[in-house]
Amino acid sequence: MGDLPCLQAAFAAGKMRAHPIMAKKAASKKPESLHRKHSAIVVDGVERAPSRAMLHAVGFKREDFQKSQIGIASTWSMVTPCNMHIDRLAKETAKGVDAAGGKSLIFNTITISDGISMGTEGMKYSLVSREVIADSIETVVGCEGMDGFVAIGGCDKNMPGCVMAMARLNRPSVFVYGGTILPGCVGHEKKDADIVTVFEAVGKHANCQITDADLIDIEEHSIPGEGSCGGMYTANTMASAIEALGMSLPNSGAQSAVGDDKLIDCFDAGAAVMNMIKLGITPRDIMTKEAFENAITLIITLGGSTNAVLHLIAMAHSAGVKLTIEDFVRIGKKTPVLADLKPSGKYFMNDLVKIGGTVPLMRILVEEGLMHGDCLTVTGRTMKENVRKSKIVYPKSQKIIRPLSDPIKKDSHLVIFKGNLCPEGAVGKISGKEGLTFTGKAIVFESEEKALDAILNDKVKKGHVIVIRMEGPKGGPGMREMLSPTSAIMGKGLGKDVALITDGRFSGGSHGFVVGHVTPEAFVGGPIAVIKNGDAITIDAEKRAITLGIPAKELAARLKAWKQPKPRYTRGVLAKYAALTTSASEGAVTDKQF
Repeated sequence: MGDLPCLQAAFAAGKMRAHPIMAKKAASKKPESLHRKHSAIVVDGVERAPSRAMLHAVGFKREDFQKSQIGIASTWSMVTPCNMHIDRLAKETAKGVDAAGGKSLIFNTITISDGISMGTEGMKYSLVSREVIADSIETVVGCEGMDGFVAIGGCDKNMPGCVMAMARLNRPSVFVYGGTILPGCVGHEKKDADIVTVFEAVGKHANCQITDADLIDIEEHSIPGEGSCGGMYTANTMASAIEALGMSLPNSGAQSAVGDDKLIDCFDAGAAVMNMIKLGITPRDIMTKEAFENAITLIITLGGSTNAVLHLIAMAHSAGVKLTIEDFVRIGKKTPVLADLKPSGKYFMNDLVKIGGTVPLMRILVEEGLMHGDCLTVTGRTMKENVRKSKIVYPKSQKIIRPLSDPIKKDSHLVIFKGNLCPEGAVGKISGKEGLTFTGKAIVFESEEKALDAILNDKVKKGHVIVIRMEGPKGGPGMREMLSPTSAIMGKGLGKDVALITDGRFSGGSHGFVVGHVTPEAFVGGPIAVIKNGDAITIDAEKRAITLGIPAKELAARLKAWKQPKPRYTRGVLAKYAALTTSASEGAVTDKQF
């Protein structure tokens, strides 16, 4: 954590000054009601002897029953490098809890790998896993009477899933990011590489730009070990957003998965959750509308993933905060892109870590009035107090974060579109390098696989607007990410010559003239369902509009004649998700109707 102080020592010494509102809240409660509000119900009294007996078997001593019980929600698995190290981080977090006077209990939830399942039917489970993770954490913490918890996530969906559970339960809790991966090293020139390097290599191989041996070298050496995908893709975007939201310790979102800083972050998170219990701070005290605005601001300045729109709206829903796509429009008009990070930029997340992470950037944004400095955080201090306390500053020679006076883009790269093709909204990541407008002829595909096959076999030509539909939350179901098609487009050298729209979504690694989250989606009869090959489509980022170039009467006639297809799944988790989920513009959540 650089020169940020070890919070464990600060908490133990009583040097953490509480937010005035929280100090008043804590003073109004009895100590017992604060630190054992939930666990006392489970373990106190003669009649709870069976409960205590079970806990003795997992390591409780008699004195532990008088301590706050703190869950450690670990997303560890060997499914993906993003999460393969989180068991180690969970154990370090447990040490922090125990050292601060609590009793830690480690438990697991699931994770899936977007990078592995991308482009297959399995990817339909990706967004669904966010709900499963939130549900499972809520279930364990609620059932076991935990007084608070720390959640540790390291991949795209488990991070918002963890925070959604925090918001639902509203018990003292802290999120810890598992950390970013280090770059790989490929080729004779020993170039830095990551997972997007591999995806784009597939297109280059199909275009005869690289050999079989080159592809094997890239495949074997782009992913060197543990940590989340190395650009400002969805994992690093959401880690940064959660930190700006106030639910992580300073710079937790900008650390490598390996090294002492991340271990210190874990230990300190254990102390922080105990301090939150002491002060009476709960997630909904932190996750205010202003805090979500801070998260939006930071991810815009960093050039973050379009998935942030979907996930932040879902997280806000869980917290009881009204957040809409219009908030991204409003904030985006005044917030510039400052970070030259991949996929559109030059640098990896690890390069940002090496110059000081996100804290110096947030200090600038707070001081310039672009972020709300008075928002409470999990440290018990405000955002302004956190960033001013840090002595970390960017080196003068660094080129990763541009000054406000010389931004990469003067307003947001996350563009919210409306128009006759997406009357309820769509989301594009327009860096400006692709241009600001595109007009072309539609070439329509009913699935991601069919589109990818057409791209790799040269059926997609210059001037096409690729339309991939029936990939929305209900129609997919599950709203797959289109990293394989977008990477193939770049690999085939068509990045500036074609556009792509879909009711699915994009990986944070996607770049080019691409727009997703088209709503209403095809499965429910949105206009994207009735596009025909050859229809003219105009995407205008300046007017924030996507226009299907046919007369209004013809569009109405097509929509009237359209018939809804049968669901693709009628049993299991995908069927349940399709039946319950809202649209992408509402966060694709499954509990809004309740």
